[in-house]
Amino acid sequence: MGPRNVPAESNTLNRTGDRGNKFHEVGVLSQTSSPVRREVGRLSFAMKSHEHNEVDLEDGKAGKGIEKPVHRKLPNQALLSGLAYCISSCSMILVNKFVLSSYNFNAGISLMLYQNLISVIIVVVLSLMGLISTEPLTWRLIKVWFPVNVIFVGMLITSMFSLKYINVAMVTVLKNVTNVITAVGEMYIFNKHHESRVWTALFLMIISAVSGGITDISFHAVGYAWQIANCFLTASYSLTLRKIMDTAKQVTKSGNLNEFSMVLLNNTLSLPLGLLLVFAFNEVDYLYETPLLRLPVFWCVMTLSGFLGLAISFTSMWFLHQTGATTYSLVGSLNKIPLSIAGIVLFHVPTSLQNSASIFFGLLAGVFFARAKMREKS
Repeated sequence: MGPRNVPAESNTLNRTGDRGNKFHEVGVLSQTSSPVRREVGRLSFAMKSHEHNEVDLEDGKAGKGIEKPVHRKLPNQALLSGLAYCISSCSMILVNKFVLSSYNFNAGISLMLYQNLISVIIVVVLSLMGLISTEPLTWRLIKVWFPVNVIFVGMLITSMFSLKYINVAMVTVLKNVTNVITAVGEMYIFNKHHESRVWTALFLMIISAVSGGITDISFHAVGYAWQIANCFLTASYSLTLRKIMDTAKQVTKSGNLNEFSMVLLNNTLSLPLGLLLVFAFNEVDYLYETPLLRLPVFWCVMTLSGFLGLAISFTSMWFLHQTGATTYSLVGSLNKIPLSIAGIVLFHVPTSLQNSASIFFGLLAGVFFARAKMREKS
């Protein structure tokens, strides 16, 4: 749900929200108020330290020849990056929920468009300042990437619409269905076979999603329909990205396509497409009539959501560099637990013991899935 270039739990760095995914849900994809320049500076330092010193924070071991002060500093970097990632990803979803539900803002596409515009501006400014490097957006690259971007925009919009009608806790549980669809897609498209532990976790996710929906006191059919569509689009984005990535790299000038370039590419291409959808869904009349756009506080909240969306991309890359894919995946799953609790408490969601048990069961299934995937890769 902010700009994420790869989906979140699939988990993907999804924007995620998932924009989040956020890079965050292939790891979109998913998003703070601190200056982005400072965060990027830390990210650059972290990358250089990791490359030059070869520190394995997963095993807690450092290579030879590393000075003691550097060794003491890196664990703090890992902790700070992990906290930044968790805070930004949770905040992005909660702020979006606040804008769409508490303010009753009925223009989710416009919100997405505004967030992506903020991301484009920030990335371009950082690139011009030399803090990050991005690939030039050539017509060859745009033509290759356009199909991925269409799915990306659909993923963000359906996430916005579902979040308006469904409480945050149920959204996090229902997003587990994305993992099921992705696993099946990997099996048929990439001939990838999963271990029994992975399929067991996926089965538990389906059970939790179904039981959670049945016991959901605030059940909304339209919201659930949008969320199911979001699961299919998020999985499609993850699978399509893997197929398109190699082709996209071949048409770049450097022969590479880093995360910053993907953030810029996705969000830039989403602007004209999002603008067309604003007119197609007749949000222009609503924007002209709503008094919300005359409130400075509302603009501040929307702008904050845009910064959080981009922060997910930055913090997820920073955290992934400081630790590794295993820790990143597990923390992403564990992060859903406080997010779900915060969503229920902050928005006063009516719930029952059965529904709470289904949500908790689904969250544990997500953690079990992350651990099963780790063992599968090892």
